Amino acid sequence: MNTKNLTDMTVGSPAKHILKFAMPLLIGNLFQQLYNMVDSIVVGNFVGKDALAAVGTCGSMNFLFFSLSAGLAIGIGIIVSQYFGAKDERNVRSTIANSFYVLIAAALLMSVIGIVTAPALLRLLLTPDNIIGDSIVYMRVTCAGIAGIALYNGIAAILRALGDSKTPLYFLILSSIVNVVLDLTFVLALGWAVFGVALATIIAQFVSAVACLIYAYHKVPYFRLSREELKPHRKIIEKSVRLGVPVALQNSMIAISCMVLQGVVNSFGDTVMAAFTITNRVEQIVQQPYTSLAAALTTYSGQNIGANKIDRVKKGFAQCTLIVLIFSLLLIPVAYLLGPKIVGIFVKEQEVIDIGYKALRITSLCYFGLGMIYVPRALLNGCGDAAFSMINGISEVTCRILYSQIFTHIPALGYWGIWVTTGITWATTALVCVARYFQGKWKTKSIVAHDHEQAADSPHDGEASDSGH
Repeated sequence: MNTKNLTDMTVGSPAKHILKFAMPLLIGNLFQQLYNMVDSIVVGNFVGKDALAAVGTCGSMNFLFFSLSAGLAIGIGIIVSQYFGAKDERNVRSTIANSFYVLIAAALLMSVIGIVTAPALLRLLLTPDNIIGDSIVYMRVTCAGIAGIALYNGIAAILRALGDSKTPLYFLILSSIVNVVLDLTFVLALGWAVFGVALATIIAQFVSAVACLIYAYHKVPYFRLSREELKPHRKIIEKSVRLGVPVALQNSMIAISCMVLQGVVNSFGDTVMAAFTITNRVEQIVQQPYTSLAAALTTYSGQNIGANKIDRVKKGFAQCTLIVLIFSLLLIPVAYLLGPKIVGIFVKEQEVIDIGYKALRITSLCYFGLGMIYVPRALLNGCGDAAFSMINGISEVTCRILYSQIFTHIPALGYWGIWVTTGITWATTALVCVARYFQGKWKTKSIVAHDHEQAADSPHDGEASDSGH
């Protein structure tokens, strides 16, 4: 089997593997954020701050509806990485085959729910009357494209689980270029405003998904599946759901807490809403090194826990923590010195720029906490510790809701309490994640080890359990 683009992380330097794997992910994530950045820049500069606020107020809800397919993709990637680390090719192929059924079903379900419930959810968030029309349009159009997001995320997660972080990057670059061209065409040339921005985004996502699938079929032998392998397999689907749904629920709970916070933001008017939208976009960029490192660590820990190499998993955690610390400290002077120029990219209104800059100064002090949510959570996910995803989600939801109600009602803070809430939520959630890592329960969560235990307990059907057929 030709596996020249795939990487076995169970041997060699942990730091070298993680950083080499993370760099294409970082570039890819930055291009992916270009979707949101271009949307916001085009809308803010060529349509207006009301339209920018309309796009921003949909962010947490879109995250909610995208979270199920995204969580399932992570779960599928974890299963593939562990079987790949254990050199179990048969179960790798079986997992890939069944992933398509799981992802498409979840995407269609969430698309329908999102389109139908958009008006009610936006009113629940106290979305102002002057922007609710555009908000409904943006949310419905983007929800219609969840299948494209799910397909791309699933294929990319599988390729990364096999140690290939470069290929998804190439198709994200293609997708980003398509998105920019369509944004400018639909908004400037055709005058479609918010609808045009949303339509450009989902078309670009489908382009990346289809291109990635074609590549995977032709270049990665694991994707060339026989008719027999394409038959649904209950045990593989159950494993995908068991690992993916807790991650999806974690993301859903986080999204709901962000919706609650968005409702608090909306109560302060469209100027604060616009500033909050901008700081969210900036923070999404800041998070990309963290998410890239985390994705690399998930694959690394998945392969090594599958190979039963616990010490290598620990080394990966220590080295990633040091990287996060250094990067977080470097970002603080950037936020303080360049904040006004960064915020000014999005809007021309000075009042919005002033609020956004001061907000960045608040949250930048807590970036290390943000990074230390991603590192232990990635390791725990890669090792199969699905139960923690729910615990983590509950802690983050509780913090964001509770702190927002406390800090925004302190007269001396007012709407600044929004960004204080964000920073302290990161710090608290990070402590919970790190504590879970040091408990050590992740050491016993290997799917491969569990399969072997089942095979030992049931010797007559052990082959079916291991092979997935």
